[in-house]
Amino acid sequence: MKRSNDQKGSGTGLFNESSSSEIVVLHDTGGNRWLRPVSKKKAVAAIAPAVILIVFIFFSFSLVIMLPAGWINVSNNENARLIKTTTCPRNYTYSSTSWSSLINPSRPAVSNTTTTVSTCPSYFRWIHEDLGHWKESGITKEMVERAQRTAHFRLVIVEGKAYVKKYRKSLQSRDMFSIWGILQLLRFYPGRLPDLELMFDCNDRPVVRMRDFRAPNPRPPPLFRYCSDRWSMDIVFPDWSFWGWAECNIKPWKNVLADIKEGNNRTKWKDRVPYAYWRGNPYVAPTRRDLLKCNVSQKNDWNTRIYIQSWEEEKKQGYKKSNLEDQCTHRYKIYTEGWAWSVSEKYILACDSMALYIKSRYHDFYIRGMQPLQHYWPIRENTKCTSLKFAVDWGNNHTHQAEAMGKEASKFIEEEMKMEYVYDYMFHLLNEYAKLFKYKPTIPAGAEELSAQAMLCQVTGTWRNFMVESMVNSPSDSIPCSLPPNDPQAISQLHHKRDSSIRQVEFWENEYWQKQSKPK
Repeated sequence: MKRSNDQKGSGTGLFNESSSSEIVVLHDTGGNRWLRPVSKKKAVAAIAPAVILIVFIFFSFSLVIMLPAGWINVSNNENARLIKTTTCPRNYTYSSTSWSSLINPSRPAVSNTTTTVSTCPSYFRWIHEDLGHWKESGITKEMVERAQRTAHFRLVIVEGKAYVKKYRKSLQSRDMFSIWGILQLLRFYPGRLPDLELMFDCNDRPVVRMRDFRAPNPRPPPLFRYCSDRWSMDIVFPDWSFWGWAECNIKPWKNVLADIKEGNNRTKWKDRVPYAYWRGNPYVAPTRRDLLKCNVSQKNDWNTRIYIQSWEEEKKQGYKKSNLEDQCTHRYKIYTEGWAWSVSEKYILACDSMALYIKSRYHDFYIRGMQPLQHYWPIRENTKCTSLKFAVDWGNNHTHQAEAMGKEASKFIEEEMKMEYVYDYMFHLLNEYAKLFKYKPTIPAGAEELSAQAMLCQVTGTWRNFMVESMVNSPSDSIPCSLPPNDPQAISQLHHKRDSSIRQVEFWENEYWQKQSKPK
């Protein structure tokens, strides 16, 4: 058996394909083989045939049982590397119940764990707001069916098993990694989610407008997507990139967060470049093209350093200039929306730099838990150049406050946005959603039962690497955090605090430019 190439970023990735029958061989970091191939004749000759047969049967049985059960960690780590597997046989089937029934004894099922419950982060309370449109009417089969108009897939959970029916292909691999993420949730909390059915739209902008459902008994269709706005009713769900964005070579969230944290430690805040940094594709939206006007030029210096990102060129050059951990070198980082909300938001906020957050229309699931002047500095959208210049001048004259703001944002991202809380948010959102059902979901005709192992067999290269890296290998050893109760007054106070902070910054900015315009 030949040793396969598992170099990161190669076409084969962590897996290689063969037409032979499936066998997984693990090597430790020293190169020692756990299962020696029969080609080593001298070693075989030294061992009695009966012993070889017993050892072979024992290890083969162990691998068949332990790999799907999650007892063998198939992620790329220091202790072991997955060297070889095969493509899925034509008759490949895998029941999702097999995994949940074979739980690692060292990681007991949730029902056998400690009853100590942590309180969920504050942004979880928005779950009640997002689902509030169906509080009175509940959710009927007819409502769900109407959401199919723009949905990319229908996901159904019945008796702990997940089924999917696809309607159209999404941009890039958004649909695949979103489905993968939901499968990992079922592995993280096996058997805990009730039966439910949902439609998922993988496009950027929300489509369920409040203005279209103002009549008595409006019955809006429940539609899940990655972002929404104050005028829409789309239900916000974590985006695909938490499990990896293969097309841009951005690793799963748990790994990239650790990388950014390491990058933060390379340069102290006071030693960073004292300007505002942005790198991205400016051609996806007018607001980004407008940002290019704020770049440094012979005529103006708005305290910004803006760079155009071409992902096609990056791909050709091996993504050498797009490592997120290498972009925490400036005191200030600019966030601006793209066609809708931008995936870049969480990476910018994690960077220890003071985030200069250009006024946004769209929100994802967690940003509503962050506050201006505490986690970021608000920037006007219609006069962004002058607003950015003032923000940088203010920060360089109030370095302790500016540094503290950046630290507060990265602390929020590291502690309240860790992957365990992402799964908790998904769990509570789906659990509360299912409580609204007025019917019992059933498996639709044409739907396929989902299996993490089967999905892995259908992809190669970076896509498979990221799936392996983000795979949940054993159930959580704790129960989900405690969901904050529905509190409309608390939500109202958060809105008031946010608006008040923005007005304060705008007052300071107006005062600053008035002084600049006075003759010296």
